[in-house]
Amino acid sequence: MVGAMTTAMTISRAAEKAGVGVETIRFYERRGLIRQPARPRNGGYRFYDDEIVERIRFIRHAQDLGFSLREIMELLSLRTDASADCGDVRAQAIAKRRDVNRKIAQLQQIRSALDELIASCPGGGALRACTILDALAGRPAATAERGEVRPDTQADRPPRAMKGRSMKTTTFKIEGMHCDGCARTIEALVSTEPGVRKATVSFKTQEARILFDPKAMSADQLAAAIRKAGYAVVSQS
Repeated sequence: MVGAMTTAMTISRAAEKAGVGVETIRFYERRGLIRQPARPRNGGYRFYDDEIVERIRFIRHAQDLGFSLREIMELLSLRTDASADCGDVRAQAIAKRRDVNRKIAQLQQIRSALDELIASCPGGGALRACTILDALAGRPAATAERGEVRPDTQADRPPRAMKGRSMKTTTFKIEGMHCDGCARTIEALVSTEPGVRKATVSFKTQEARILFDPKAMSADQLAAAIRKAGYAVVSQS
């Protein structure tokens, strides 16, 4: 009489066949997800069978679908519950899908927030102008109440007319810029200074052209702000 054949294998062979690591099997054993085979009376290795390997695969696939170990334990219990039916498993799957949809909505919100941070980042230059670090620290990187403008749009905005005020334009020759990101950094920093209405910085020409109110800010103060960011002002006109 021929019965069903059961393969006896070591833990390393069982892990290989199930597609997991040995430590994963030991972890499942500690959590009670799979039974640990008894050690032979004469000592030696514990032997695992095909049923345990199949159970390990089930656990792993359920984890890949997002089920927690607690939920997997419930699914495993349903498999051995004679009174359970497919509707019970379906209810578990629906609940998990609802949880997945909630997580997707949260991830979409996170992605939108990251898109805004990346769009407002100068892209290089001094860390003092890093809008991403400001946001992570809880400091608004570009707010109307601070009079700041995103550096990617600052150069394109026309200056606002100031009634009863005489505006002045000064051009600085700058050294130390290594890329367009440096230029955007300087624009962002200078734009935060009082009285500045427009700042256009060019990496190609190594110049900064700034429109400002001389009653609120002097050219020397603007030059000092640029030097403080780590760049050299070699001349102004």
